[in-house]
Amino acid sequence: MHEGDEHEIDVNRPPEEALSAVGRAAEAWGAEFQRDGQGGHLRLPIVSGLRRGLLSGPLTVEETPKGSRVVFRPEESMQYVQTAPVVILLLACAGAVLTVIWPFFPKLLPLAPFGAVTALGGWFLVISRLRSSGPQELLAMVAAEAEGGTKGNP
Repeated sequence: MHEGDEHEIDVNRPPEEALSAVGRAAEAWGAEFQRDGQGGHLRLPIVSGLRRGLLSGPLTVEETPKGSRVVFRPEESMQYVQTAPVVILLLACAGAVLTVIWPFFPKLLPLAPFGAVTALGGWFLVISRLRSSGPQELLAMVAAEAEGGTKGNP
């Protein structure tokens, strides 16, 4: 996800219904949508692996022959790295290195099980729980909202 990337989805509903679906999806997501005519401004909380942040920019709804096209163009992005998971991963890397090098340094053998547990702990605590939720997931939620159903909060 970079500033300037355009995200779009086609919805089989008229523009007014698509805009209503955007409002409902944004509210369920925890985003801010300020409507303005046939679009508005969207401030979208995102998660991308070890990063969290906020994307904001204009959202427009254009009429198409089959319904509407919802287009989000992020103009501003504020993201930060979550430090706690990074520290856990660094400790897991140290454990993995310890597990791999003990055959070359036999005095480290008593620490090898601790290294293996630390490496696996990093995997289970951080890597296995990484997820992403951003503009494409929100637009999929808009499409589901417009069709009458809802997908759960990200």
